This record gives sequence, structure tokens and C-alpha cells, in this order.
Amino acid sequence: MTTLRPVDSGRDKLIGISGTGNRLLDALPSEDRRRIVERATLTEMPLGTVAFERGEDIPYVHFPTRGVLSLITATRDGSTIEVSTLGNEGTTGVPVFLGSRQEVNVRCISQVEGQAVRIGADDFQDQCELSHSLRILMGRYTVALLTQVGQAVACSRLHSTSERCARWLLMTHDRAGTDKFFLTQEFLAYMLGVRRASVTNSLGPLRKAGMLSYSRGHVEILDRAALKETACECYDVMRSAFEQVLEQQL
Repeated sequence: MTTLRPVDSGRDKLIGISGTGNRLLDALPSEDRRRIVERATLTEMPLGTVAFERGEDIPYVHFPTRGVLSLITATRDGSTIEVSTLGNEGTTGVPVFLGSRQEVNVRCISQVEGQAVRIGADDFQDQCELSHSLRILMGRYTVALLTQVGQAVACSRLHSTSERCARWLLMTHDRAGTDKFFLTQEFLAYMLGVRRASVTNSLGPLRKAGMLSYSRGHVEILDRAALKETACECYDVMRSAFEQVLEQQL
């Protein structure tokens, strides 16, 4: 898979201190959010952009404003599987927050193009030391992320490819901000850790049932309610974990 790097759009294009577009950032007190925004840039994240590589130092922390990022782990034989998905409810900053920015065994890649507020890892660590609210919020978010990772492990072991595919499409739909997004079967297979033929066999019935349309990588969600009925219960568990983070008072 081609490795792309984020492209800065410039600090002048940030949405503003009162609303960055990232729900985690926007949950912070205005003064804490202002300090981060002043040190950040708005970064384009095309499909396939790598936010950080496994085993390498993490130079930046990303707060997506639109689009979807995935944390992916791989085995020695090259097999891959997604262990977590994040969008405008989250951040790539957990390893930096925990002080383990050089010891991460996952790759973070953009699965749906978008944008992110990007701040240097050193600057982010400084802000965590300065802001009690940021430390509390990141602690809660870390627990939610661990919930998602644990649920993803159970999901990959206990649920069918069709159920997992429906769950993944719902989570992507939540974060993409649109009913239409670009997604190849090859990339979905990469995310789910299965063969492309398995993805083809899963998407076919969903399309025939009118839940979605799919043509040359272009996906449109047509019947979200039916798609949710098809997905496993992991979707609700994962979504609820992050919603609780954002609903709690600091």
C-alpha cells in the first residue's frame, strides 16, 4: 500500500477556537482549547495517509475533524487487522499522552479522506502537563479506546465477516460525515484482516437488500437502520464507550 504523509493546510484555515470540528478538542474549556489551536495546523489526510508507523517515533498528534483513521496491527507474515477506528470524536494522541511514543506496535492510517488538527507531540505533552482538564479527558478517552480494542478482538473471533463488515460500515458512516465515501474492497479486506473474496461475499447481500450501493469503490449508505440490524452488537458497545467520554463533565 502506498505511504502518504499529511499535508498542512495552514493555521489560518482552522475552524476557530470556539469550534474546531473535533468533538474531543471542543469538549475542553476554551482556554485549554485555545492553547492547542494556537500551536496546531489543519492537515489534509488523503486516503492512505500514514499518521504514524509501528515502531517509529510519533512526531505529531492528530485530532480528526472529518474522515476516518484506523489503528492496524500486523503479523510477521504480513497479515493485518484493524484494532481501532477513530474520527472526529477522538485523537491519535494516546501513546504520546502515556509517554510511549516510540513503543507503539500499530500503524495509524487514513481509511477515509479528511482533515485533522495536528499538533507536535512535544507541544501536546506540554499541554497535558499544563491542563488538568486535558489530562482528565485523555484518561477517559484512553479507557474508551481500550474498550474498543478489546471489543474488536472479540468481534474478529466471534462474529461473521458479514456482521463485522456491517459494523465497520456503520462506524465509518458515523465518522465520514456523509452517506457517500470512497472505499475499495481491497482496503476493506485489509481493515478486517480477511481475503477480498470474503468482502465481496459480504457486500453482495447488503447491496441486494438495498442497504447500500457500491460501484468501483464508491459506497453510499441507503438504509442505515437495516445495516444496523445486520451488524453485531459490538457497534453499540464501541459507540457508547466514546459517547460517554464526551458526555461527562470535566
